[in-house]
Amino acid sequence: MNKKKIYALIAILLLISVYGYNFLLEKQESQEVIEKGIEIKGDTNVFFLPTSTTGQVIHHEGYSLSYNEKYEQAEWVAYELKKSHLSNTNYKRPYFEIDKAVKTNAAHWKNYKQSGYDKGHLCPSGDRKYTKAAHDETFLTSNISPQTHDFNSGIWNTLEQKVRFWADKYDGVYVVTGGVLKGELPTIGEEGVAVPNYFYKVLLDYNNGNPKAIAFLMEHENSNNSLYNFAVTIDTIEHLTGIDFFPNLNDDLEEKLESSNNFKNWIF
Repeated sequence: MNKKKIYALIAILLLISVYGYNFLLEKQESQEVIEKGIEIKGDTNVFFLPTSTTGQVIHHEGYSLSYNEKYEQAEWVAYELKKSHLSNTNYKRPYFEIDKAVKTNAAHWKNYKQSGYDKGHLCPSGDRKYTKAAHDETFLTSNISPQTHDFNSGIWNTLEQKVRFWADKYDGVYVVTGGVLKGELPTIGEEGVAVPNYFYKVLLDYNNGNPKAIAFLMEHENSNNSLYNFAVTIDTIEHLTGIDFFPNLNDDLEEKLESSNNFKNWIF
């Protein structure tokens, strides 16, 4: 074998080694991000988290979520909205990023491009204005679902604002929200991100010694109806989704809260 061939072979081996090393390094870094996502964070209140039908729960600093790979989005996003979290600070909107903590790979934001749907936040950026980091963390693709613009900026936005009103009024609330991921749904993008026909939001006030809860179920279309027209029992949403929302509550209290559709305890 002449020198030219030997040098060429050495170059090829070096190139393979470099690519192999980079591949292993990226894989290790990816695994570290996934493992960090599994870790319970300082502000995570596990006691109030729902069950997961997928077994893939990720904890970020400002919210937790259960990712459903089949529908390429979270079946729920859960977080505590404290009164101290409320802020009028306006941060510059960052670009959406793929959530690398999702082991099965979160959907790419490009699925939404020219789809006719908004990247609808589940945990709204408006609920996480207490720091820039908390605000920017809501722009992960695991925290969005396809929503029509009229719905996203209309009745759904009205409900989000009301949640902030209640967080202020009742010194904080626990929020669980998502789309109803059931059956065959229309999809967008190359990855087939499902477009829910219904969205829900479940709230729990557990701060004053007299717990109360309320749930909303909205068809994926804008409406001029009052919010209380969308109030349903938590049991209704559990039946639709297969999710148990407050499994760690005392059984009697859980049954009482989840079977009631009494919205009169909530100021509208």
